[in-house]
Amino acid sequence: MSSGTRSLRGGVRVAVLALLWGSTFLWIELALRGLSPLQVTFIRCVLGALVLTVACYATGRSMPRGVTVWRHIVVAAFFCNALPFALFSLGQQTVDSGLAGVLNSTTPLWSIALGLALGSERGLRPVRLTGLLLGFAGTVIIFAPWETTGAIGWGALAILGAAASYAVAFTYMGRTLVRKGTPTISLSAAQLVAASGLTAVTMPIGGLKPIDPGPVVMVAAVVLGVFCTAITFHLTYRIINDEGATSAAVVGYLLPVVSVLLGVAVLGEHLSVRVVLGMAVVLVGVAMTRRNGAPAEDATDDPAGPGRRLRSRHGALRGT
Repeated sequence: MSSGTRSLRGGVRVAVLALLWGSTFLWIELALRGLSPLQVTFIRCVLGALVLTVACYATGRSMPRGVTVWRHIVVAAFFCNALPFALFSLGQQTVDSGLAGVLNSTTPLWSIALGLALGSERGLRPVRLTGLLLGFAGTVIIFAPWETTGAIGWGALAILGAAASYAVAFTYMGRTLVRKGTPTISLSAAQLVAASGLTAVTMPIGGLKPIDPGPVVMVAAVVLGVFCTAITFHLTYRIINDEGATSAAVVGYLLPVVSVLLGVAVLGEHLSVRVVLGMAVVLVGVAMTRRNGAPAEDATDDPAGPGRRLRSRHGALRGT
């Protein structure tokens, strides 16, 4: 395959992923009109698992085998799927979809903070450190704790928790799962199967409430599970393995733009000047954390191995 064809295919993947991923928050918002947060989480995990499992076996692959790999998959499923999916649905009960997308884009900031805490992020360059501080300053502007009427509240905290959970998950996945010989379709299918099981255990807590199965709610749930979970999750794995950090970073920048535009255009969401300013500061901070970091981390002779490269690439992504 020529480099031009690979580049075109990579660009299409990035564009599709940004559109699907960025629209996730819109579909969550619509699904919540008739389903509880846990019901939304369970449906998207089950539908996603079903689609990827069928795709896995249809392509001649099989589920991973071995107690050790499944133990890693269950841990990754909790931090990358079950927990953040639930937190996004809980948070969007009070937070608009556009703002949810921007708060989700703080994942790379949490990734760097986690790396500093674990000692894996050494010699942080000034521009990236400035970006880290600027990104968190943007979240403070959004929350506006100095204004009695300005705070976003617990919903935004839940979404920030989801973004932090993605950071933990990507670090763990980089060390234990990716590029260990298991096909990406098998990993993504198994992870959503595990996430479905984890979510099913929590259903008695708040997932057994009566539902309002209107057409909009059902369509939103199906699109969320099939396109924004199954396809998006697998495309993420493929881009990380095939395209590298630069393409992954582009998705991270496009995602909040898509979520904000869809929120305003489809749901008629209103954004205050303060929140828009906070969004801009967050995105500038995220962009600065990518400065001078990707090239070195993409090197094939990186002594830290694929785990470190995955953490860098995922840091520019999501999460949902």
